[in-house]
Amino acid sequence: MGLCCGMIGLPNVGKTTVFNALTSGGALAANYPFATVDPNTGIALVPDPRLIKLTKIFISKKTTYSTLEVRDIAGLVEGASKGEGLGNQFLGHIREVDALLHVVRCFQGTDVVHVSGGIDPLRDIGVIETELMLSDLETLDRRKQKTEKKVRAGDKKAAFEVEFLAKLIGLLDKGEWLGNREYTSEEQVILNECQLLSSKPVLFVANVSEGKNADEAMVQTVREFAAKRGARVVTICGQLEAELSSLPESERAEFLNEMGLTESGLVRLTREAYTLLDLITFFTAGEIESRAWPIPRSTKAPQAAGKIHSDMERGFIRAEVYHYDDLLACGSEAKVKEKGLFRLEGKDYVIKEADIVYFRFNV
Repeated sequence: MGLCCGMIGLPNVGKTTVFNALTSGGALAANYPFATVDPNTGIALVPDPRLIKLTKIFISKKTTYSTLEVRDIAGLVEGASKGEGLGNQFLGHIREVDALLHVVRCFQGTDVVHVSGGIDPLRDIGVIETELMLSDLETLDRRKQKTEKKVRAGDKKAAFEVEFLAKLIGLLDKGEWLGNREYTSEEQVILNECQLLSSKPVLFVANVSEGKNADEAMVQTVREFAAKRGARVVTICGQLEAELSSLPESERAEFLNEMGLTESGLVRLTREAYTLLDLITFFTAGEIESRAWPIPRSTKAPQAAGKIHSDMERGFIRAEVYHYDDLLACGSEAKVKEKGLFRLEGKDYVIKEADIVYFRFNV
């Protein structure tokens, strides 16, 4: 897929515990800062009940879920933008990812030390975001100085860029996050080239302790903060999810039932992360395999075919398409065809969420 989320946050907020549960990884989760230096990378399955139904309808021998690449990035500390706590190295790791899962500690407990002493989610968010914005200010300052030289040399296009860079610098100087804002297509090109940390989409992950409503007041402050930002929040108990992920698949439903839960926090987290990257799902289904495929929204049929194999994009002829909801309503592919809901689409067709597709190609 080539898209990934990076888990960020202060040290000892539970990033690695959540990462291990999410990816079934075995990364070191320790009760001291900087236990993680190089980012741990794992693959998380994206649960999708629609795929289970497709497998039953087609009596598929194999079921393959979408996956999401996740990187557990070492905890940042105050002064990271100046190199504190190996900050420059860690900031570089964040620059490489497409979206951020910002893990915020919303649990008490003296057994897990906090680098700043007491528990204060908004202060913790502020520390992380300040360091990312300070790093971006340095990046923008350097780029602006180089671009100003082009303006002096008579480059008119550079003049627009300098004006936009100055606007971004002004926003950061006021402590304003650059993500979740509207930009023109020309501005977006410059923004993408700059690879700014504070322009990446963010999902806040409130890591709570076991027990109903135990940390609700802290979680609520995170929700209110995120709402002002236009961001979303997922509440998760990292320790509980770690226990759940260690159980055999057959015992997990019973465990969730005993805890009074209908689904795990990880299901919600992967679903939200998927949305954060602005991905949609299309399906291929048949006797051999039913499979979910993640693609960026607005992807056309040939490029979706290329997700399966490059030859399919190169030799694309047409796409045979119908929708998952129509299949469910009709009960079988044959009935979908009988009712005229089965379509042939060409190279300009934009794949929709929950399309079921068979690609015709020739190479």
